[in-house]
Amino acid sequence: QVALVESGGGLVQPGGSLRLSCAASGRINTLNVMGWYRQAPGKQRELVATRDSLGTTNYADSVKGRFTISRDNAKKMVYLQMGSLKPEDTAVYYCNLHSYYNNMDYWGKGTLVTVSS
Repeated sequence: QVALVESGGGLVQPGGSLRLSCAASGRINTLNVMGWYRQAPGKQRELVATRDSLGTTNYADSVKGRFTISRDNAKKMVYLQMGSLKPEDTAVYYCNLHSYYNNMDYWGKGTLVTVSS
């Protein structure tokens, strides 16, 4: 079984920065995609950024140029560096791992990011 634990959320002012971390544990196959999704109040969960085990990245248009996703495969970690934060970035951010081996999706419990003055 795979477990994902997010950390790094909090309150930040507009224009500020924040770094989210996600630690994965368990039996993780080599071929996978790890990423971040978010869900704002009253809205559906949406993709923020993903990075597969070969380094290919994908970003939502709304965060391109402001957010950067990175991974440390040896440590089973994925990070989301967020900059130039806006109030509309306020959401619960979820870490996700999709395994190409068994076509399973795993989710963390989420970490709240609030952008407000």
